[in-house]
Amino acid sequence: MDTSKLLTLPGIYCNSQTTYSRWKTREVQIGDVPMGGDNPIRIQSMTTIDTMDTMGSVEQTIRMVNAGCEYVRITAPSIKEANNLANIKQELRARGYHVPLVADIHFTPNAAEVAARIVEKVRVNPGNYADKKKFDQLSYTDSEYQAELDRIYKKFKPLVNICKEYGTAMRIGTNHGSLSDRIMSHYGDTPEGMVESAMEFIRICEDLNYYNLCISMKSSNPQVMVRAYRLLVEKMISENMNYPLHLGVTEAGDGEDGRVKSAVGIGTLLEDGLGDTVRVSLTEEPEKEAPVAIALVNRYTKRQHDFNTSVIPPILKLTDNNSPTPYISKEVNTFIGGSLVPRVVVDISRQNLKDAGFLSQAGYRYDMLLDKYHMGEQSVDFVYLGDQLPSFNMPANLKQLYNYNTWKSIQNKANIHPLFTLEEFNQANEKDASLNIVKIKNEDLVTSLFETLPLDKTIVFLLETTAVHGMAEQRQFFKNLQEIGLDNPVIIKRTYEAVAFSGPIGDFMNPEEPISKLQLYAATDLGALLIDGFGSGVWIDSPATPLDKIVSLSFGILQATRSRISKTEYISCPSCGRTLFDLQETTQMIRNRTNHLKGLKIGIMGCIVNGPGEMADADYGYVGAGPDKITLYRGQEVVKKNVSSAHALDELINIIKSDGLWIEESEIPN
Repeated sequence: MDTSKLLTLPGIYCNSQTTYSRWKTREVQIGDVPMGGDNPIRIQSMTTIDTMDTMGSVEQTIRMVNAGCEYVRITAPSIKEANNLANIKQELRARGYHVPLVADIHFTPNAAEVAARIVEKVRVNPGNYADKKKFDQLSYTDSEYQAELDRIYKKFKPLVNICKEYGTAMRIGTNHGSLSDRIMSHYGDTPEGMVESAMEFIRICEDLNYYNLCISMKSSNPQVMVRAYRLLVEKMISENMNYPLHLGVTEAGDGEDGRVKSAVGIGTLLEDGLGDTVRVSLTEEPEKEAPVAIALVNRYTKRQHDFNTSVIPPILKLTDNNSPTPYISKEVNTFIGGSLVPRVVVDISRQNLKDAGFLSQAGYRYDMLLDKYHMGEQSVDFVYLGDQLPSFNMPANLKQLYNYNTWKSIQNKANIHPLFTLEEFNQANEKDASLNIVKIKNEDLVTSLFETLPLDKTIVFLLETTAVHGMAEQRQFFKNLQEIGLDNPVIIKRTYEAVAFSGPIGDFMNPEEPISKLQLYAATDLGALLIDGFGSGVWIDSPATPLDKIVSLSFGILQATRSRISKTEYISCPSCGRTLFDLQETTQMIRNRTNHLKGLKIGIMGCIVNGPGEMADADYGYVGAGPDKITLYRGQEVVKKNVSSAHALDELINIIKSDGLWIEESEIPN
């Protein structure tokens, strides 16, 4: 097999896709905590208290700083809140807290101009700072479009001049879905539109000789978010720019879903060496966000150290470092690969194989009276038993994997398949007629064992890695298979021996969050590949983690990457001082009534700023419109305005029912 074509080209949106290397950005001064350049990746979050509540904002900011925040963002929806930032800052300084404050601005240039004289940084959204959002389809001639840019220049220039005068930094924060009608009409609701929206404002800043900027490209959809940041870096490089990047997946949600979705988006970019500051947006108390972000970021601090102090073994190189091309595999045994959804594999070899009860953790509930198994939306596809044999009958549609020598000894091999090493497969005198799993690593591609591998249509590769930068090595494997011309399905396996669900949440003096490490690591390592179209299956191996947690995490990663939908998705904002109801309580209430609606996306937003624009990816929206008032959306269309909070969820369910998308839980087959 010819492996001589395995070459490498320089990176386009990152330094390298084969080794870990941070993209060097311009240093930006934000108070006493600089960002970018050679500085560490900074941690930040946003308060949820009403900005007019000075003492509440101060107390919450202190909790966030103690949790690890290096910047704290506070909303300033009008001039009165912008002015009150001075009182908040004064009280914090009096208590010995000098954390840089960031004013969050939407729609109100006059508030931004006030805040920029008070705090260390302002955030503006190009989609609503100088433009309006009415979801109108507009058409422009070239001269008319230039006239619009001139109008924006005049409206934005005063803020830039104030920032220059006061030494205030600025984040130009574009959000998917809150793009202006002008950008939407010209580019559509696309990553390309997000990038151009930001670039217009960056170019104005540079024309005014102002460079104290960082940039963000946020979306609740990690695929869109990753694509937008990569395009932004390519665009900046082409225009000789290198502004720091603020990374975040907006409206990620809460619990495992929020952590997994955040890690898929943020972690994918961190893997490529992109990102200078991180905000994890969870529908939880803001002091719980920083420990999650720290756990994500610390991994790359350690990785940089490992690459600086150790010899990296030679590895095969990528053939193309531009945006990855999805790996299109063939279908094997009408069960894996091709256009089929990615499969989930779990290890049950350590379970009590004398009792079928544990299979409920893998999505198969045994009904003793009917002597049958009931499946759910999160029933795994393969179980690995190693050399252990169960003493009960397994579910008929659950595929079992055994080590090759044990598999040979099994008489009835229905739904039972072998797991080979390369050497075993080359020497085997007995193979499965329909599906053979072969363990492989990227480095095996240049060995004689791979050269002599008798390839056939039954082979599915099980891709493993022990590399420090394991995601990159596994990505190389897919690119190398493409170069060689193979199309066998690949199951991605990652092993986490020392990472498990353990340790308390809330130990903010030791701010890294131990309980979510496996979620964050696996979502990054597997999600970064899935999001680029690599992988026909996933296998998370974590011996110290309960089976049900591994199953939930596996399906959660597939859901976050939009590879396989198995549950309702909630696009819920993390709350801020603009929020008009208890987001955590409301999100849980909506989840309790709708979490059986597989594939439905429901946006839960505290106010209109994070309303129809921010929840562009949602099927339905529940948005705060005023005290005790909710506006309900179908997509970006208002269906009912000013509904009482007491009746809003029932009204939302009635809208879903009227669209024919409601299913009673009792009607769901099991």
